[in-house]
Amino acid sequence: MKRAIDFILSLILIVLLFPVIIVTAIFIKSFIGNPIIFKQTRPGKNAEPFNVYKFRTMTNERDSKGELLSDVKRLNSSGKLIRKLSLDELPQLFNVLKGDLSLVGPRPLLMEYLPLYNSKQKRRHEVKPGITGWAQVNGRNAISWNEKFELDIWYVENQSIWLDFKILILTVKKVFISEGISNGNHVTIEKFKGNKEIH
Repeated sequence: MKRAIDFILSLILIVLLFPVIIVTAIFIKSFIGNPIIFKQTRPGKNAEPFNVYKFRTMTNERDSKGELLSDVKRLNSSGKLIRKLSLDELPQLFNVLKGDLSLVGPRPLLMEYLPLYNSKQKRRHEVKPGITGWAQVNGRNAISWNEKFELDIWYVENQSIWLDFKILILTVKKVFISEGISNGNHVTIEKFKGNKEIH
């Protein structure tokens, strides 16, 4: 049932939001540059890799040595606006349509984090990752990694259609109040370095 709901809702949202998707793409090309779409390999259910799609929010600015500047320096006002409105997440609706993602589930993190998880943290991969999740409506990037993983595991153990519906409603609310987008001095959240002692 969840897959059917994901497919139908993502298709409806793509159709309804198609003008927004086109305008956002034009905006990015004009004020941030190419490529418009950012693609990255992330672990899905059972840690199987897939390509996740997002609208690009950072420029390609480089220093005198040709190396990319820090994320903070490459995130201009246009990129900040796109993140504030969560427009960068819209291409992931196509991931949901394909079946890589669910609308609701633990957010897909980086492949490099997989060896760093302890046995409990690995449980977040027992379900399909999502565009939004229980951790996102309870702090997003403004909470610690340990808190985020605890919320992810709670979702894995308590998932239901009604919980997903609640999370979707709360997500819409979070987007409108732009809460929990950043963490301290970081553009999003600092990298996970592992926490093997937590079980």
